[in-house]
Amino acid sequence: MKSLNAVRSTALACALAVLPVAAYSEDTHHEWDYGTQHGPKHWGEVKAEFEMCALGKTQSPIDIRNPVPATLEPIEFDYQPTPLHIIDNGHTIQVNYAAGSSITVGGQRYELTQFHFHKPSEERVGGKRYPMVVHLVHKNAEGALAVVAVLLKQGNQSALVKTLWANLPAEKEEERVVEKTSINAARLVPSSHAYYTFAGSLTTPPCSEGVTWFVLVSPMQVSKAQIDRFAKIYSANARPVQPTNGRTIRVSQ
Repeated sequence: MKSLNAVRSTALACALAVLPVAAYSEDTHHEWDYGTQHGPKHWGEVKAEFEMCALGKTQSPIDIRNPVPATLEPIEFDYQPTPLHIIDNGHTIQVNYAAGSSITVGGQRYELTQFHFHKPSEERVGGKRYPMVVHLVHKNAEGALAVVAVLLKQGNQSALVKTLWANLPAEKEEERVVEKTSINAARLVPSSHAYYTFAGSLTTPPCSEGVTWFVLVSPMQVSKAQIDRFAKIYSANARPVQPTNGRTIRVSQ
């Protein structure tokens, strides 16, 4: 059994590590899942590299309560069309994005690398959970991650999601490339860019911290049929909310 100091050292090393976006590539899907035996309660026990799932103090997702109004820098979205590269990676449906699309916040540019879906939403707002959420994952020049979360409520059909679901891969872990089909992640973003922001982590193993989160206040819509279609593949792939541990949650005014 590891000594307490060894455990703390491992946790500190993981917390300080700058994680590549590949941390979201889910190449460890045979070791963890969202079930009972290998589910979120046990992620920290699977292997040493996952200890932050149990030891971390700024883990995601969270229940967003009592956010502090603040004058925050706007998120400047610069998303461009890209050929469709879509994969069922064993935990979610993910779209890998070509270089050239980004967000800029306070002069810091983060390149969009991929986006993926969770059902139900991992984030809660005042205790409320949405039917789904899409996480748009970005990385800056130093390798630090920023995730924009767009909550998805039931309503009208999403044209972009319609395109994605029409091109779902037949096999898991095999990326489907549809070069003649172009998509634009801008169609996932609401017109209002007001957001909540806080320090957090990856919501999947290894649960590494140091991730900046931007949860947009305004949700987007997807249809019941689109929610049901995703549920046929992943009926529930959301990590439970984690303790805030005194973190400050700010909301743009």
